[in-house]
Amino acid sequence: MKQQAVRITLAAGPNSELESFALRAAFENFGAKVDMHWIGRPNDLIDVLSGRNRRETDYFLLSFHGEEEAFLMPELGEDVYEDGEPRGTTFGANEIKRYASLKGIHVISTGCTLGEKKLADAFLEAGALSYTAPDDYIDGDAAFIFVLTMLYELMNNTKTVRAAFDRASSIDEETKLFQLYMQK
Repeated sequence: MKQQAVRITLAAGPNSELESFALRAAFENFGAKVDMHWIGRPNDLIDVLSGRNRRETDYFLLSFHGEEEAFLMPELGEDVYEDGEPRGTTFGANEIKRYASLKGIHVISTGCTLGEKKLADAFLEAGALSYTAPDDYIDGDAAFIFVLTMLYELMNNTKTVRAAFDRASSIDEETKLFQLYMQK
């Protein structure tokens, strides 16, 4: 009996294309079903976070740059924003609390400072089973190898989220910047 493929939703933020392409290729090579979402505006991210534009998924990977506990978004011209769309170049905990619906999903973010407790709490309040992200400014290669290792351990070695996280974070000093928050 063939085991069901792991389902991954991969949201690629601005200037994260290379990381996203590489992660997608690796995960598909591991046998995962990957749904890609290219985020060009806040409403694109809202649609995926809320579930309006997301299939059933096990892992939701946010391949974004981050700064000061917020996802970096492109700056749009005032005439480009849609009615009611959040404006600005960041998307933080308040927006996660307002728009996200993540019941039963494990969330992983690659961007700098996205592993701070305030943002993690917002994801957990939105129903995420776990939230993993670096809590400081991290080297991009370290973030890539961390996520690759964690998902490899989950998918190919059937490790628990905690065991896969521990393995991935033990690679070096940079990967130790990742934090794991779990539902209690």
